[in-house]
Amino acid sequence: MVFDTRAESCEITWPKEIPMKSKALIFAVAAGMLLSAAPFFAHHGDAGRYEDKLTTLTGSVVEVQLVDPHCIVVFDVPDEKGQIAHWQAELNGRTMLTKQFGWNKTTLKFGDKITVVGRRVKSGAPYINLTDRASITVVESGKEIFSVGKKNLGQP
Repeated sequence: MVFDTRAESCEITWPKEIPMKSKALIFAVAAGMLLSAAPFFAHHGDAGRYEDKLTTLTGSVVEVQLVDPHCIVVFDVPDEKGQIAHWQAELNGRTMLTKQFGWNKTTLKFGDKITVVGRRVKSGAPYINLTDRASITVVESGKEIFSVGKKNLGQP
């Protein structure tokens, strides 16, 4: 856009063509803005995804994935008939677990028996959320190794 600052003219005139360097700069700025906004869209809310009622499960650890943004504990839970159900528990990220709770690669090992309290996914899948009103206790020692919203562990 070119502004004519002479007193007799108040017209704004547009250049006939935008130079290539300007086009590249505009594209780079737009792409940068778009990419910087991506993290805001990446995270999701869980409203309506999980039951409000807390579920308590006891089972044996199969796998622990200490990663960000959410860690996963996979554990086997026997049902009433003795059939094993393969459960996944979603926790906060690795950074929080290591800094707040002192977790490391040996905090939970294959075969450790744990009791998990959290909110089950509404779909009925063997998946439980441990990011709100949740805890993990190692059965053998009775040590609670993770808890979030402890004051609210009672039913809502």
